[in-house]
Amino acid sequence: MFPVASLLTTVLLALSTAASPVEIRSPLITLPFARSLSTRDGTVNLLQHDQVRATALRDRGNAIAAGRLDRRQSNMPITTFEAAGYIAAVGVGSPATTYNLIVDTGSSNTWVGAGTPYKVTNTSVDTGEPVYVPYGSGSFSGTEYTDTVTLGSLTITKQSIGVASTSTDFSGVDGVLGIGPEDLTLGSLTNEPSTEIPTVTQNLSTEGKIPAEIVGVSFEPSTTTSSMNGELTFGGIDTSKYNGVLNYTPLTTTSPASYYWGINESITYGWTTILSTTAGIVDTGTTLILIATDAFNQYQSLTGAVSDSAIGMLRITTSQYNALQNLYFSINGVTYTLTPNGQIWPRSLNTYIGGSSSYVYLIVNDIGSNSGSGLDFVNGKGFLERFYSVFDTTNSRVGLATTSYTYAIIN
Repeated sequence: MFPVASLLTTVLLALSTAASPVEIRSPLITLPFARSLSTRDGTVNLLQHDQVRATALRDRGNAIAAGRLDRRQSNMPITTFEAAGYIAAVGVGSPATTYNLIVDTGSSNTWVGAGTPYKVTNTSVDTGEPVYVPYGSGSFSGTEYTDTVTLGSLTITKQSIGVASTSTDFSGVDGVLGIGPEDLTLGSLTNEPSTEIPTVTQNLSTEGKIPAEIVGVSFEPSTTTSSMNGELTFGGIDTSKYNGVLNYTPLTTTSPASYYWGINESITYGWTTILSTTAGIVDTGTTLILIATDAFNQYQSLTGAVSDSAIGMLRITTSQYNALQNLYFSINGVTYTLTPNGQIWPRSLNTYIGGSSSYVYLIVNDIGSNSGSGLDFVNGKGFLERFYSVFDTTNSRVGLATTSYTYAIIN
């Protein structure tokens, strides 16, 4: 589903121990990390993928809150395999085999074997524990192992990983690198559904390879289907990737957003508040920006956009684009501005998603439920490509900052 092309990411090793994020300057430790658009039957339906994913994330969080942890229930999907993904090259075993894995903050299991078969080496330990994870539109099942996992020069000696014997909807990639909260692994072990599986970030911290459970993420906007435009930083932050001040907001306590990288925010279009302060999530696995139905209806009315029957996304004319207002995200007292150019799909890729080169398509769309659900927005890659983000488990917070691409006009 994802053609894997030349990829680039950076994993940076922190140099000192601190409770707050550590500034990392050098040396750079690189990993493959890039955006890759995939197609199914010729075009890719971004909206459909993202809406299914949002529903699955909400259902999963509600299931955890209700104590229904068994992932074997088919009506409890965790997430869905995204249509536009960021893929990192990760080594497993000794000597290491390289696997191209989807970087996902919305799930926490790390597993391999969807494409490249898992290779047993002298560091492989078969736990004998069956593992199964449904992903909305796909799934994997197999056996949980422990093995050496290599991220650039960072090595985890005993990382728990799933080894797929079967998987669906993961053609073109080898599995998932889950960097969400550890709670999301609950229910994935068939015989021990109440057991949590330590994540990659958690084990890096436990083994003393990084000073804190922090992941910094830098995306850059791209107008091509596959491009080297991402950087991961484990254990600290890369100050060269953002401008000004990095501001933090505590994780939300509102369920089900609280089971993910959930935050509280309000959204204003021009001078009109379309979404009052509410809970939602920041998610690398979602392509678009999804907002509650009532907020979306206001946004559509204010922009004058119409729904494109071919792809479902909102479209506007060039003259309407020229009149488009800023979209303001107010997060913990700080306002983050998404410019008109940041609200549109790259026009050079219109036909790739089944659209027309004559239109301008908006990346803001309907999450599928009215506000008040406990997960009323998803700030996906369309948002993250304009802001540097930090996922800080140690201090239970998310950080955001402007970058040189926040106000770029590339779309």
